Formats: sequence, structure tokens, C-alpha cells
Amino acid sequence: MRNTTRFALSLIAGSLALSAQAAETKPVAVVNGVAIPQNRLEFIVKQISEGGAKDSPEIRGKIREQMIVEELAAQEAVKQGLDKAPDMQVEMEIYKQKALARAFIMQYRKTHPISDADLKKEYDKMKEQMKQAQGDKEYHSRHILVDKEEEAKEILAQLKKGKKFDDLAKEKSKDPGSKTNGGDLGWAAPGNFVKEFSDVMVKLAKGQINPAPVKSQFGYHIIKLEDVREVQGPSFEEVKPNLQQKLQGEQIGKLIDDLKAKAKVE
Repeated sequence: MRNTTRFALSLIAGSLALSAQAAETKPVAVVNGVAIPQNRLEFIVKQISEGGAKDSPEIRGKIREQMIVEELAAQEAVKQGLDKAPDMQVEMEIYKQKALARAFIMQYRKTHPISDADLKKEYDKMKEQMKQAQGDKEYHSRHILVDKEEEAKEILAQLKKGKKFDDLAKEKSKDPGSKTNGGDLGWAAPGNFVKEFSDVMVKLAKGQINPAPVKSQFGYHIIKLEDVREVQGPSFEEVKPNLQQKLQGEQIGKLIDDLKAKAKVE
């Protein structure tokens, strides 16, 4: 009985293995007797998944239909002898070359990953460059922009009498980008403003309004400094994907340069 049971179990296990193998090798479709292999569909699904699309039965159904259409068209092309045309032979060689080159690059990236240490080093370098370009502080300011100096002086007089800065900005300012927000310019480095503006802004204390109108190419500004803080650049996690892409690009560029240097090109 025990031997019989073992034999029966082995038959069941074998049947299950064969069924699984058959399921894996079952074609996507058979078109005029030509099987479209499952691995071809899986390859396309993998490609679109890497591009951000989600695998789903609907996606797979659309891919299957497209593969059937392409198979039908390809069969007709072969019937007409188009696969033997010189241009088609060249095109197929080009596609093969591109596919091999892409596979080589992908394999190199897998075997030469960019480390977090390298990414953080690049991040620190980026922050230092930002600091040098924009300074180590950023300012939260408001302004009221008018055309004439006399009008600016009148607004300053109203401010001294207790009128609210944001109310006057909404009423008087000609800057459409900040007017509706009470003249609020948000947080920015001095380099983001014209020199006449930034030179005055950086000398103000928190909450202070410049005592005289500031003239620039845009007109006359009345500036109020709300606050000052250390530069708040993007976090490492925010820029990590971009840094990785940048370093990978440099890595592949060096690889290609090395291959060119070793190659004999006539």
C-alpha cells in the first residue's frame, strides 16, 4: 500500500509539473498556425513597467491584440517577399545593433551601481554650488511697485500712519505676480532680484520697511522684509533620482570614451 501511494503521489507531482510547464510555454496566440511565444509578451510588459506603467489584465489584453495585428501584417509582408528587400535587411541589422547596445548598457549599470556614498558626495557638491551662486541666506520679502516716486512716497506716508502693507499692495501695486498676495514675493535668494532691490533688502531688519523708495528698471519699490533664514535647498531624497541619472550618464559617457580610445576605427 505504501509503495502504491508513493507511486500515485509521484504521478500527481509529475502531472502538476508538466501542467505548470505547459502553462509557462503556452503561446499568447496562434495566428495562421504561427505561435506568438509568451516570453515576447512578458518582455513588452517588462519594458512598459520600467517606463512607469502598471501591469494589468487590460494592458496585457491590448498588448496581445497588438501582437496579433503585427503578426498578421508580418506574415503578409513575408508572402510579398518584403523580408528579402535590401532596405529591410539593413533595418533589421540596425534594430539588432541598437538592441545589443542597449543590453550592454543595461548590464553595465547593473554590475556598476551608483552607491549612496557617491550620490551624497554629489549632493554636497550641488549644495555648495548653490551656496556660491545664491549665498547662504534667503529672504522672505514683500513689495509695492508703482510708476512714480511721488506715489511711492505717499504710500510710505500711509504706512507710517498705520495702514497695512498687504492692503496697500493689493490696492496700489502694479506687479501682477505679487499684488493679489499682498505683495508677497515668498522665499528667494538675493540673486533672484535686480541689484537695486536686493542691495536694499539684505540691509533691512526683520519686519522693517525701507524708508525711501527704491528705483529700478521696473519702477519704484517699497520693500518690507518679513524674515531671513539659511538656504533651504531640496533634500537628498528629493534630488536623489536626478543625481543618480546624472552620475549614470557621466558613468556611461566615460565607458564609451574608454571603448573609443581602445578601438581601432578606420
